[in-house]
Amino acid sequence: MTELKIQHLLTLSYLLSKGAKYNYVTITTSALGKNIHKSQQAASKHLLELEQNKFISRIISGRNLSVKITNKGYSEIVKLSSMLQKSLDSYPSVVNLQGTLVSGMGEGAYYMGLKGYTKQFKSKIGYVPFPGTLNVRLDKKIHQEAMKQFETLDGVKIKSFSDGKRTYGWVKCFSAKLNNSIKCQLIILERTHHDESVIELISKTCIRKNTKLKDGSKISIKIEIDS
Repeated sequence: MTELKIQHLLTLSYLLSKGAKYNYVTITTSALGKNIHKSQQAASKHLLELEQNKFISRIISGRNLSVKITNKGYSEIVKLSSMLQKSLDSYPSVVNLQGTLVSGMGEGAYYMGLKGYTKQFKSKIGYVPFPGTLNVRLDKKIHQEAMKQFETLDGVKIKSFSDGKRTYGWVKCFSAKLNNSIKCQLIILERTHHDESVIELISKTCIRKNTKLKDGSKISIKIEIDS
């Protein structure tokens, strides 16, 4: 049994969108090529290969070309669609990071204790964080790159506010676990003095005090992402 080739999926998808499951639809190879971002010659070859493998049937009348997806072709599309949907539904919505505990600049305690933040933390994540942040340096490039996606993810938004003298930036929170056991929140700050290799975590209690972790300790972090 001939399997459907990946390069033919766009062609079948285009035909399906034109109503070719039940009807012979008139198309041109130039229009097909434009829609699948291939040359006219490549589009023509796709149609020929699909017909040879009985995924489509063609009727040529003069200069007109009409195409219909066969039951075999449609069955293959459905099978691939089901496989993709199953994968999309079952992928783990967790980001795994590893890094080294480092000292911060001491500013976290001040900012985390501001009333404009603490009131929102209490109502939105369910607790007022210990005043201070736990700083982790991501030593590997793969983890630094993985962190960049959080710039566009929503998380729990702590809004910016002003105390009349200055404006303090927003904070985004993501539920996380440190070393598979300690509940915490990864925070993404609108304004930060750290480079992209350093991330900050907050927790209900002082993690350093309640564990044996110290600067240089290797730690793992699992961050939950709402799908």
